[in-house]
Amino acid sequence: MEDQTWPETPFYSRRHILALGGGAAAAAILAACGSSSKSSSTTAAPAGTTPSAATTATTPASATTAATGGTTASATTAPAAAAGGTNAAKFGGGGGDGTVKIGFTAPLTGALAGFGEANPFILDAINKLTANGIMLGDKSYKVEITQKDVESNSDTAASRAGELITSGVDLMLAIATPEMINPVADQCEANGVPCLSTLAPWQPYFFGRGGDPAKGFDWTYHFFWGADQLVKVFGDMWQTVDTDKTVGLLCPNDPDGNALADPKTGFPAGVSALGYKLVDPGRFQDLSDDFSAVIGQMKDGGVEIVSGIPIPPDFATFWTQAKQQGFKPKLVTMAKAVLFSSAVEALGDAGDGLASEVWWTPNHPFTSSLTGEKSKDISDKYEASTGKQWTQFVGFVHALFEVCFDVLARAGSTDKKAIADAAAATKLDTVVGPIAYGKNGLPKNISPTSLVGGQWKKTTGGKFPFELLVVSNKQSPEIPTNGTLTPLA
Repeated sequence: MEDQTWPETPFYSRRHILALGGGAAAAAILAACGSSSKSSSTTAAPAGTTPSAATTATTPASATTAATGGTTASATTAPAAAAGGTNAAKFGGGGGDGTVKIGFTAPLTGALAGFGEANPFILDAINKLTANGIMLGDKSYKVEITQKDVESNSDTAASRAGELITSGVDLMLAIATPEMINPVADQCEANGVPCLSTLAPWQPYFFGRGGDPAKGFDWTYHFFWGADQLVKVFGDMWQTVDTDKTVGLLCPNDPDGNALADPKTGFPAGVSALGYKLVDPGRFQDLSDDFSAVIGQMKDGGVEIVSGIPIPPDFATFWTQAKQQGFKPKLVTMAKAVLFSSAVEALGDAGDGLASEVWWTPNHPFTSSLTGEKSKDISDKYEASTGKQWTQFVGFVHALFEVCFDVLARAGSTDKKAIADAAAATKLDTVVGPIAYGKNGLPKNISPTSLVGGQWKKTTGGKFPFELLVVSNKQSPEIPTNGTLTPLA
């Protein structure tokens, strides 16, 4: 498939991307990493045939599967009780009355490729679920999902969204960081295409797009935790370790970094409220190769806690150089950078004891509204299918499709306005918890999710080299703990 254009769509220049996050240099992390933009495209076999009868072709940058068949706007209160909604989706009927087209953008290559690691597993399950169609009203529609690799590049994300819009998708799905989601969501908002997204803190998603809490957006809806939740979760962990109460900030010059470094809603306010001192060396460019100045300032400032939200390659560089330069903080609470077991394993023994935010685990007490599977059922299947350790993305990408099919079923057709209206009215219990947009004084397009704190600990004779344990649940007590936070050795 050749690159296509959508004349009325505001494709982003790098200058426009830079403006998305209050001047954040989002494009810096987003250099293409020399990966091929090709991926597999699978067309499901007609109803009545076996999965092995499917045919496979190769198309550039896409993979299409046709399956027949009273608070302030910046403060987050995650729902503690169930939203009370069951999934409206019903599957079957043969899919002979039409096709519902779903676009799906994700970073499958480049610096953020880990965020798409669970996609093949999830899509395989979704293809089987929808193989005989989905009922929209009294008609049965084929389900066609076209996944496009945004290559960890914001410009590419905007372009891929334009291609999908041009191809006539009825609904867009997008994942993984504001840099990858915001260009897609803006394309959809400008062109009247409903969009559901997750895997980015909601403030840089919403405010990074110029969102007005009083008005919100008409076509784009997002579920994930908020930056303020992250500060509280990390603060809870800091207070369990005996330190000099000095925190070093490691935040890049991108939407996530700028949101968490915000003086009013980010780390500075949270650190001050706890009576801690902040050492902030300033924003750094993504994919930096020398953190000596940052490390020097932290050492000079007596930092014993390091916290921030860098991308995995940058944290690996920082942490390796910190070890080399004799910088030994007692605690590291790092968002985004150590979400992946592979990122922790790459650090070897230096990965032991690193702490991070936790959005979903096999022990989360939630059930899929699509399949009835518990969190552990899904994570066990992932490990058995892939041979890899469970990852938090499994739960959230699965939940994205839960919301997707519930919305489509309640819309009752492929009419885009009906789909957007159904999205706004979502009230659904998912495998990551309840999803309901615009509650507790938040913008109408936002649904927060639970957040707890975790720590990676090296195993002895375990199935995998490290395990992620939930060690702090003060902000979301419905999530059970299974470990105790310990200082770094």
